[in-house]
Amino acid sequence: MQIIDTINDVLWTYILVGVLLGAGLYFTILLRGVQFTMLGEMMRTLVRSGRKHDDAADRALPRGRTISSFQAFAVSLAARVGTGNIAGVAIAIALGGPGAVFWMWVVAILGASNAFVESTLAQLFKVRGEHSYRGGPAYYIYLGLKSRAYAVTFAVLITVTFGLAFNSVQSNTIAIALNGTFGFEPLWTGVGLTAATLFIIFGGIQRIARLNQIVVPAMALLYILLALWVIVTNIGSFPYVMAMIVENAFGIDQVMGGGVGMAMIMGIKRGLFSNEAGEGSTPNAAATAAVSHPVKQGLIQTLGVYVDTLLVCTATAFIILCSGVFDCGLTGIELTQYALATQVGEYASVFVAIAVLLFAYTSIIANYYYGETNLYFIRRSKRLIFVFRLCVGAVVMTGTLLTLDTVWAMADITMALMTLCNIIAILLLGKYARRALVDYRRQLKEGKDPQYSADTIPEADTPCWPNSLS
Repeated sequence: MQIIDTINDVLWTYILVGVLLGAGLYFTILLRGVQFTMLGEMMRTLVRSGRKHDDAADRALPRGRTISSFQAFAVSLAARVGTGNIAGVAIAIALGGPGAVFWMWVVAILGASNAFVESTLAQLFKVRGEHSYRGGPAYYIYLGLKSRAYAVTFAVLITVTFGLAFNSVQSNTIAIALNGTFGFEPLWTGVGLTAATLFIIFGGIQRIARLNQIVVPAMALLYILLALWVIVTNIGSFPYVMAMIVENAFGIDQVMGGGVGMAMIMGIKRGLFSNEAGEGSTPNAAATAAVSHPVKQGLIQTLGVYVDTLLVCTATAFIILCSGVFDCGLTGIELTQYALATQVGEYASVFVAIAVLLFAYTSIIANYYYGETNLYFIRRSKRLIFVFRLCVGAVVMTGTLLTLDTVWAMADITMALMTLCNIIAILLLGKYARRALVDYRRQLKEGKDPQYSADTIPEADTPCWPNSLS
């Protein structure tokens, strides 16, 4: 653990903070604030994507067993909305203070531009798979940068991070929540969770998408409504809570030796774990959608960052801070449960346990798919995928039995390495996302439903897009 903690300190204190915020600021300027100026278009695109398929995409692209744009959004949101929103926020506040919330907001707002670029690139460079489109950083690194070694490196990192490390975090949090609320033994929680996971992941992306598009939006809405109730009943203390967040984000006590403060480190670390903006994970889901223009899915995935951090993470933060128990000595899911129980009664712990179960379970399923997609890139082997599915089941099982510190520390290391790998790639390929956005904006001004042609960026290797729309 000392070695792991030392590596984490170096990666997050001296590298990741500057890289994430720097890339987010760069893309915000390059894309003329796409995450702000096209917020209305994000909403309209998401509403239109509620249909099973984009009609224009069906005309422009070869037909296949694809999933809808909204389903792809739901898969990525399922991975985003999980333990990071409930347990991760609590850990950030317990260790970094209320100021960590401010830095979560910052990394979400600036990171939204990273999310737009990576998901647009995923759509541009996607390929046809056996059952659906496939894509993500490994694919746009290979096709865009022409480096298979670099692409395989990322594929290995994301497979280990999401398929193994992150899934142990999810199952660990479920076990803690169910044990604390219902007294369930972690061993039996692990057995049941593993069986349910294997049932879904052996069903393929269509089954994953159908599950996530129903469960995630419903639970997120209920959780946000509960947080709003806590805020309304504590409206008198709301200005104090907001002032506490801002003051602690920049206060002298939060600065460590004149360097980066713990509030910033924890806010960015847990914020990235939750919203995944720039991490290279959500592009794997974004690529599966059938859309008429790559920018459409880029906009939808950008909106997902806001839903995750500015809504769900903020909901958890306000529950904890309005209750006034953030410094009670608890951390993780136990802190969130205790804070909510002080506000709405003991039955709130039951609700949080169920919410964590559903959030974390859908995250496990989405995380698995990210690993599968990248293994498929490395080698198209059904036997390899079968072994990976069994490994995921084994990790879900062992995650319920490990300590909280161990699973989070391992997840932080693999997440940092994967993020660095992806950020470098999107900085090199961001020019393609910018040109796609210029084309999209032009067609909007002409009153068209934007459709993409490979002729827009002729030098890019985009196998799933037609050369012309004629």
